Order: sequence, then structure tokens, then C-alpha cells
Amino acid sequence: MTNPCPSRTVMRILPARKRIALIAHDGKKTELMEWAGRWRETLARHELVGTGTTAGRVAKTLSLPVQGLMSGPLGGDQQIGALITEQRLDLLIFFWDPFSPQPHDPDVKALLRLAALWNIPVACNAASADFMVSSPWLESAYQMTIPDADSWVSDRTAS
Repeated sequence: MTNPCPSRTVMRILPARKRIALIAHDGKKTELMEWAGRWRETLARHELVGTGTTAGRVAKTLSLPVQGLMSGPLGGDQQIGALITEQRLDLLIFFWDPFSPQPHDPDVKALLRLAALWNIPVACNAASADFMVSSPWLESAYQMTIPDADSWVSDRTAS
């Protein structure tokens, strides 16, 4: 039987200018906006992408370019997951609400699973986001390992 999970043998280099996803559930949008306002100058040096209302609010309030995707319940979380899988996203800042069940909870779980699988740094609240964006690695190239997906698929199809 083949290994159920791919080995981490492929190197990926995150660029100095990171591609950062910003997501917040409704009950956490104000908190994310306050956090992003404090880090506006830092965020302005990177490429930003966000889901639905969050992307629009960040763009309008902070006068920053943000690539807007669909709202989370309409597939935006899955779009972010696709960017992770395609290695077109470097950091995930996702203020999720632990007190409110979401109709798209399976999508949220899938997104967090992909971030873990592809070794993407994730911040889920203001404190972890502060640590992430104050890291010296934020504005430097960073080498990391990711799954060897091609080898894993080859092994599985050869069986």
C-alpha cells in the first residue's frame, strides 16, 4: 500500500514580497479591520487577496489594492484553498469566529487542512497575526518544504 500522505521533499521559496490572504467571519470583521489598520504600511508592501466583504472593506478603508474573491459561503474559502494548492499564496490571516457556527464550516475545515498540508503559515487572531507580520521572514525570501505531490500521485497511480 502506498503512503497515505506525501513526503515533504520539495523545496519552495516564498518571495520577499508575500501574497497574503485576509479572511474574517462576520463576527470578526471589525477586529480584522482594526488589526489591518495598525499594520497598513506593512501590508501595503505585499500582495493582498481576500474573500467577499472582507476584501472590499480592507480595500476601501485602508486604500489598498486587494484582489477580491467570492464570499466564503459562496466558494471564496475554496478559491483561497486553490491558491494555496497552486502555490500562489504565501500567508493566511483568517480571523474565524469560534462562537458562531458557519453554514460553510466544511469549506473552512478544508481550507485549514490545505494550509496545514502545504505548510502555509496561518494566523487566526490578532496576536498570532502580530507575530506573523512582525517576523523578520515577512520581508525576506523564505525556504520551506512542501509535499512532493507529483511523486505521490505517480506512486498512487502506479499501484
